[in-house]
Amino acid sequence: MELNKRRINVGICGLGTVGGGALEVLARNRDIIGARALDIQITHVADKDSSRAASLLQKLGLQNIKVSSSWQELVSDPMIDIVVELIGAAPAACELISAALKAGKSVVTANKDIMAAHGGELLDMAEQNGADLFFEGSVCGGIPIIQAMKEGFVANRISQLIGIVNGTTNYILTNMTEQGTSFAEALSEARRLGYAEPDPRNDIEGYDAARKIAILASIAFNSRVSDDMVPTEGMSGLSQWDIAYAGEFGYVIKMLAIARSDGNSIEARVHPAMIKKSHPLAAVRDSYNAVFVEGDALEKAMMYGRGAGALPTGSAVAGDIVSAARNIAYNNRGHRGCTCYRRLPVKTLAQTFSKYYVRMQAQDMPGVFAAITAKLGEQQVSMASVVQKRGVEGNVAEIVLITHLVNHEHMQCALNEIAALDCVAEIGSVIRVEDSE
Repeated sequence: MELNKRRINVGICGLGTVGGGALEVLARNRDIIGARALDIQITHVADKDSSRAASLLQKLGLQNIKVSSSWQELVSDPMIDIVVELIGAAPAACELISAALKAGKSVVTANKDIMAAHGGELLDMAEQNGADLFFEGSVCGGIPIIQAMKEGFVANRISQLIGIVNGTTNYILTNMTEQGTSFAEALSEARRLGYAEPDPRNDIEGYDAARKIAILASIAFNSRVSDDMVPTEGMSGLSQWDIAYAGEFGYVIKMLAIARSDGNSIEARVHPAMIKKSHPLAAVRDSYNAVFVEGDALEKAMMYGRGAGALPTGSAVAGDIVSAARNIAYNNRGHRGCTCYRRLPVKTLAQTFSKYYVRMQAQDMPGVFAAITAKLGEQQVSMASVVQKRGVEGNVAEIVLITHLVNHEHMQCALNEIAALDCVAEIGSVIRVEDSE
């Protein structure tokens, strides 16, 4: 293909944490980017706070860059080849991306909300207009997992993805495991360090991870999965006793995003889970992310790195800009569109199977185990192990059990019936157990 040697002009919309990080990466490493790829120039930036934009440009020593207070002015700039969307706000971001693609401009975004909900239609729009839409920064920060799924693993039939894709929850669980802190104490420390937002529900309830696994599952299984198809369970109910008991059984607890396919249907979910200490994901600590992939040819692989932050995510955005620029230079745009050529059903939670850890408080008296076992048996739930742990108060003890593989709906029915027993004071925790290695 003929190489178009002209300079590639880039406009960045949104100079918050990620936008500022991307600008810094591009400014800091402009020389090696030019040597390895092309002459890429930031010629226009837009931010609702134009004074913030001007201050950042001055700090980075960048000159002769146009500053606008609205993204519309940037998108309509005829000199811009690549539009970078980092404004965050979902309705406006979707409008921005659509406008740029319809104008025939390639787009780079790190917006997981938009890609999880509207990725398919936007990728189709890019292809129809002979443009590119890149979104590496939307999942796992600086880890190039989307490129790996779309290109490196393209010859594989992927059967499973298991990811630690939220740094906030992984930091909290690392703190609880290594320091013995409570959930509330670990969350407070995460806030102090800037890992957790003032309102952390998006992270600790699993909504952030659901968007990310929806994007990855869509690519892995070539069938559209949106975040509203991914059931989530939060982690605020986890206790120090769950962490301790998991360790005694040979497990650690992680907040996992899971997607599986047997070729006929897809299963996707986000929740706390126990994984074996020997599993590669068990060693992922602090605010790091990792995605464990299984395929028929590659067998097992794991990608690991910083999952968020200005520079790691800025690195992913800068990489996408280079990819988009190369496609422009070689007149090769519009070839990496939506790969969802299948229409596989996505399982409901009631259709899934798991092993379960259950911690409950019950009367320390004869017949209690028999009553609990009977309720489990009525719902076709069999136990792999059961032990009586610490005494709580009076004549009450803690019982911990792990089941064999069981249908989710049957497990919920059994738990409801157990909770209604007079001899059971409380069901404290119910956590899935993932035994794969």
